Amino acid sequence: MIIVLMGVSGCGKSVIGQALSKALDIPFYDADDFHSEDNKRKMKEGTPLTDRDRKPWLKTLADFMSTHGEMILACSALKHSYRRILCFSPEVRFVYLKGTYPLIRTRLEERKGHFFNPDLLDSQFATLEEPRNAITVDITPPIADIVKAIKEAIL
Repeated sequence: MIIVLMGVSGCGKSVIGQALSKALDIPFYDADDFHSEDNKRKMKEGTPLTDRDRKPWLKTLADFMSTHGEMILACSALKHSYRRILCFSPEVRFVYLKGTYPLIRTRLEERKGHFFNPDLLDSQFATLEEPRNAITVDITPPIADIVKAIKEAIL
C-alpha cells in the first residue's frame, strides 16, 4: 500500500505523515525533499511553481514510489493531472487533508525554517482541484485523531 497525503502547504502532511508512519510501521517520505534547488528557490522567493516546474518532480516521485513500494508520501498533488502521474498502481491511495484558508494561513505564518513562502498559499488554493476519489480528512482535530481516522478509512 502507498498512501499519498495530499493538500495545500501547511495542512499538516509532514507531521501527520510521520505520525501515521509510526502507527502503521510504514516508511515516510516528504515530496518536498525531491524538489530541485531551483524549485525551492522559486518558492522561497514567492514565485508559484508552474506545471512545467512540477512535471519532472512528479515523474521523479512516481519513479521513486514504483521502486520503493509500501510507503507514506506527503505530497501536495493539487491537480487531478498531478495525481494521475502519481497513481501508477491500484495500491496508491490518496488522503486529502482538508482545512480552511484562515487555519492554514495561521499555521504557515507560525512555521519556522521552511522554504515555502506563506504568500504562495493563495496560489495553492487557486490551483487545488479537490479530489473526488480520495479519503477526505478534516485537519482541525488533534493529530492522534486524524491518524486514527485515516487508519480506520484505509484498513
